[in-house]
This record gives sequence, C-alpha cells and structure tokens, in this order.
Amino acid sequence: HLTRSALHRCFQRHGISRLPDIEGDRLKRQRFKRYPIGFFHIDIAEVQTAEDKLHLFVAIDRTSKFAVTQLVGKTDRKTAWEFLEHLLSIIPYRIHTILTDNGIQFSDQPRNRNTAWSRPMRFDLICEAQGIEHRLTKPNHPWTNGQVERMNQTIKEATVKRFHYDSHEQLRTHLNDFMAAYNFGRRLKTLSGLTPYEYICKIWTSEPERFIINPNHQTAVPNA
Repeated sequence: HLTRSALHRCFQRHGISRLPDIEGDRLKRQRFKRYPIGFFHIDIAEVQTAEDKLHLFVAIDRTSKFAVTQLVGKTDRKTAWEFLEHLLSIIPYRIHTILTDNGIQFSDQPRNRNTAWSRPMRFDLICEAQGIEHRLTKPNHPWTNGQVERMNQTIKEATVKRFHYDSHEQLRTHLNDFMAAYNFGRRLKTLSGLTPYEYICKIWTSEPERFIINPNHQTAVPNA
C-alpha cells in the first residue's frame, strides 16, 4: 500500500535508504594543503546587462577568502595585468602565489612557450617584480581552479541571475555593495565564524611581517 516515494522517505527516516559503505570502495579524502594568506586564484566570467555583455575578473584568497572583482568591457592581456595591479593596490598583505588558467590573457599558448617566439608577458613581469609565483592550472583540468569558479557562481547568483540591470553602472554599483557585504559582513564556517576581513585582522596580530600596511585602516574595498 506504500508508494515508492513514501517507502523511500520511510527508509530515509530510519537511516536505511542506502547500502552500507564497503571498506575500500572509495578513496580516502585528503585535506587541501594549507597555505599562508597571499595565495590568490584568478578567473574571468561573463555577465550581461541590457546594454551589452561585460567580463568580470575575480580574485579570491585561498586562505582568507577575501575577494576582489573588476568589470571590464573586454578581456585581453592588458585588462589582465591592469586587474593584477588593481588587486595589488587593494590587498594589505604580500601576495606570494597567483593561480590562473591557461588563457591567452595570462600566458602564452603552450605551443609557443620556451621557443624563439615566446616573449615575457606584462602579467608575468609584474609578478616577478613583486616576488609572486605565477602558477597555471593543468590544461583540460578546469576544476583545479574550482575555488574561484565557485566564487564566480556565488556572485552571479546574487546579481545577474537574480536581477535585471538596465545599465552597466547599475550592475557595477550592486556588485560593489555585494562584495563589501561579503568581505566585511559575511561570516564563513571555514574561517571559524569570522568574516574575511576579520580573519585578515586576526593574522595581522600574529604575523604582522606578512603585511604591507595595517589592515585596520581598510574599511572598504574599491571594486571597478
């Protein structure tokens, strides 16, 4: 007399809705390697308003979860290194590693690397001048940069997937408000209930040598 769905709910209620795990069935999950603050993932997403499409640069710190964004009309090598300089002007601590994909905005095509045709890119020159290691994700393995892709999705769900924007300026204003609320107001379980900004201030008290300026003087994140 029970339907399939009612029977399934009954099994779920009593914790018997699935077969027991058999030892050796699944690989043991490993923890991600812990890094000090200053390891940033950078990615690009496409967003749309009534005016036209825009491209969104997003950078997020792997450890502090502090995120920086910038809207641009097109993505090329120039806008990529300009975003890097924008990121460096905002973050109060030293960035030691940057992870990007293999797009032409960030690196030479694989066939041209380490050849007579390869030339140093402005993005890499800035990294070298700042003592930053520029890492690239593995080709055809986009999930290796999954942290920033999840942040892209979060931003889209809070903006273009939920609201209609008549102009780029409307989107830019709402995005700035959302990023300020995220960095300074959103408490994250991975940070033991602290906001990204509060976590940075906590690191400032224990590891001040990692900082360029006192983060307590930073009260807003200028995005563009």
